[in-house]
Amino acid sequence: MINYEELSERKLKILHAVIQNYLETGEPVGSRTISKYTDLNLSSATIRNEMADLEEMGYIIQPHTSAGRIPSDKGYRLYVDMLMEEKEQELNEMQEQMLDKADKMDQLLKQAARVLATNTNYATMVSTPMNNSNKIKFIQLSMVDEEQVIAVIVLGGNVIKNKIINIDEPISNENLLKLNMLLNTTLNGMAIEEINLGLIARLKEQAGIHSQVVGYVLDAVADAIHLDDDMQIYTSGATNIFKYPELSDNQSAQEIISAFEEKQQLSELVTQTLAKEDNTGIQVYIGDETPVQTMRDCSVVTATYELGDGMKGTIGIIGPKRMDYAHVLKSMKRLQTELDQMFHKNDRKVE
Repeated sequence: MINYEELSERKLKILHAVIQNYLETGEPVGSRTISKYTDLNLSSATIRNEMADLEEMGYIIQPHTSAGRIPSDKGYRLYVDMLMEEKEQELNEMQEQMLDKADKMDQLLKQAARVLATNTNYATMVSTPMNNSNKIKFIQLSMVDEEQVIAVIVLGGNVIKNKIINIDEPISNENLLKLNMLLNTTLNGMAIEEINLGLIARLKEQAGIHSQVVGYVLDAVADAIHLDDDMQIYTSGATNIFKYPELSDNQSAQEIISAFEEKQQLSELVTQTLAKEDNTGIQVYIGDETPVQTMRDCSVVTATYELGDGMKGTIGIIGPKRMDYAHVLKSMKRLQTELDQMFHKNDRKVE
């Protein structure tokens, strides 16, 4: 990497402004344009002197007889290195926070499932919160080598996904920066449902020869947003089923225990619960109403707790149709409220 300690903070700001303006307009940048940057508060004469120094140091060049300057390869390299260093630090901090929160969350949810099972004498499950907002926070493309680009996609809830994209030919620093700006300007804050064919066509047209890369990035975004294998489901009290004669015959009990062990059907239950438009309340399924076929002889009560920023998880209680509904609903509501409060409190601490 280039050592940018040789540049003063003022020179760095001016170089940054030159590159940003050139990336946006494709036109050489003059001192008058830079002087309009309100946070610089420098005269055109001072800026001209600084730009002359930057040109002498090889960071910008003057094409033809134009009064404006454009970035050199050395200037682009400095800009990219600083940008990557800044984003890498942001992502590292975010990942550390998320790992720490995930570890605490796992312990908390395991304990919640155990307490709920003990308190109700039924089988219980709690899923880890999943991204349900489908919002894109930002996208960062970086070259891995001449044949690969890595796309780092950050979604609502600070869910981070990495995707390696194979490319036919290397992408220049300038074009990579333009792709990053194009993707983030267009997609930041957008939900996957809002990305329609017209928008994709415009993005690809603006990306020019790198339209294929944009297509791969959009595919990666779609993959990252869908519920995936990252979801964990913690269960407790499955053997409580044997306490109820109507469920304890071999067939029913075995099916329910298998569902708790394999968890595939529980995942479907979570997915259906989170998919409901009004999924913040408590849902009660009795007998054949139950989304899980193997639990048709049971009653299933589910609720959604919210971590914030689109992150939601599911609590579930499975028992006989003659379950103590008043006690179950009270216990469920209490846990739902406690999880909401705990996670929101933890979020404030992290921020």
